[in-house]
Amino acid sequence: MNIEEGKKLHGILEERPLPVYKVAPRTLLHRTRREVLLFGIGAVASLTVSGFLLPQNTLSRLGAGRNTNSSWKEWFLNSALRIDDDVAEALYSGNRRVPTYTKCQTTSLKNNYNGATPDPGYISGWNLTLNGLASGLSLSLDIRSLLTRFSLHEQITRLVCVEGWSAIAWWAGLRFEDLLLAYPPMSQAKWARVESSVNLDASGNPDPYFMSLDLATARHPQTLLATHFNGQSLTVDHGAPLRLLVPVKLGLKNVKAITSITYVTEEPRDYWAEQGYSRYDGI
Repeated sequence: MNIEEGKKLHGILEERPLPVYKVAPRTLLHRTRREVLLFGIGAVASLTVSGFLLPQNTLSRLGAGRNTNSSWKEWFLNSALRIDDDVAEALYSGNRRVPTYTKCQTTSLKNNYNGATPDPGYISGWNLTLNGLASGLSLSLDIRSLLTRFSLHEQITRLVCVEGWSAIAWWAGLRFEDLLLAYPPMSQAKWARVESSVNLDASGNPDPYFMSLDLATARHPQTLLATHFNGQSLTVDHGAPLRLLVPVKLGLKNVKAITSITYVTEEPRDYWAEQGYSRYDGI
């Protein structure tokens, strides 16, 4: 390479100064004022909405007036929750697996019944009732029938609670999908209503628990109808003799002491969704 070629190559590779654009002072002032105005409007709107959504006791501590338009607030929050549910449902994939762990990684698991732990006396007469089947029949299965007919699968997964805590636990049970294959739901069914009639409220009174579960999630390979915890049969604290375990959902979907499963075409009622919580509850 001669000297002239070297100079040309150097000229191509050397860093060039950034172009300079001239803006008229009036244009720059107009643009700056517009941006400041838009920022101010956005900030005021954010503060207004945030303040509107704050609980009344928080507003009172801040010296703000009473917020009486609770119906609009409820509509706004419910709409945001529905959008979040719709996005989560759209992104759901039956191939997605939650992480699994080893036995040495397990942690303690709370009882966390909604109210009080039920008396174990219900176990002797316990049955699982299946409704909405393709056969048109209503079936009643006891725990011995389930343990005899179906293979048990073990998995160590994390249970995530809506309250903010989580625990890694060792479970075993039959796959929900195996139950669906053995006792098919009616062809139009898209949902399962899972119930526990042994749930109690904080005063110890009967408080039947019911939850909606889409059948796509029920068929997920990690969704179990658990019968064992830490290598032993379930205790009453953890939902004996049969509980739902859905690792891709929050803990409130993991119904303890299941008494019935009903397959339906439309989304059924849901205990916590009726109290303002999400209906989908994916993680």
